[in-house]
Amino acid sequence: MLNLERLRTLSAVARHGSVSAAADGLHVTTSAVSQQLAKLERETGQQLLAKQGRGVRLTDAGRLLADHASRILSQVELAQADLEAQRGQAVGEVLISAFPTAARGMLPEALAGLRRTHPQLRSRLEELDPDDAVVRVLRGDLDVAVVLDWSNKPMPLADGLCRVRLLDDPADVAVPAGHRLQDRAEVALEDFAEDDWVSWPRGAFCHDWLVSTLRAKGVEPRIAHMADEHHTQLALVAAGLGVAVAPRLGRGPLPEGVRVVPVQDAMCRHVYAIWRQDADRRPSVRAVVEALRRAGGAVAG
Repeated sequence: MLNLERLRTLSAVARHGSVSAAADGLHVTTSAVSQQLAKLERETGQQLLAKQGRGVRLTDAGRLLADHASRILSQVELAQADLEAQRGQAVGEVLISAFPTAARGMLPEALAGLRRTHPQLRSRLEELDPDDAVVRVLRGDLDVAVVLDWSNKPMPLADGLCRVRLLDDPADVAVPAGHRLQDRAEVALEDFAEDDWVSWPRGAFCHDWLVSTLRAKGVEPRIAHMADEHHTQLALVAAGLGVAVAPRLGRGPLPEGVRVVPVQDAMCRHVYAIWRQDADRRPSVRAVVEALRRAGGAVAG
């Protein structure tokens, strides 16, 4: 009989494209993945992987079995959801991700509340960019993810996912103390046409949003510095090296030397929880979503 964990390992290699990436996704070593696959080949009597350069590829038999494995694992997920729903208790383990400012501004309260109300449920958090989180929820590597979009750049909901809005997060523009616009009651983004910008790294969802938003207003942005962490961005602003978008969620006290100014056409991030439709009936997933909704309501408050 085929071993479920070995099928899960083969499915992970098919999804991630390599043994090392599958090991990262499964939170095990590459050696453990290789051992599981070797055992699966002995069980099936078929070669499932073939060397390709420095990596591997699935053979025809490997692809065929990986397709079956994907359907089998989806059916197991549904069975787990039905059993949890019948029992009506949130138990076991849930894997959650959130982008950094949500991880800082929402998740501590949400996870603490979850521990109080569902002590038999073990939750595990990982910081992830929204684009990566969506992929990993679809793959089944995560149970629930906290993601975002912007009011002028909505995130389409992928097939097979559920979504609920947790809160709206307004954003200001952070400027160095002494900036010519620091005392304005509100500003337009066009007012910063001649300023250097501190942005997220190139290719990140929010970087692409900032560039496209400024260009839509006739401004070619001068991106002087890029940093993933908001606190790093604000430190660069405090040093007088540019201006930056400063969402309020998880922002905390501003560094000395930084001022924030509201934007005329309010910039706003929409923060969501997403999860797979086939896990929708699991009490553990519903418990996480409810804890996130309460935390989001407390922040919006």
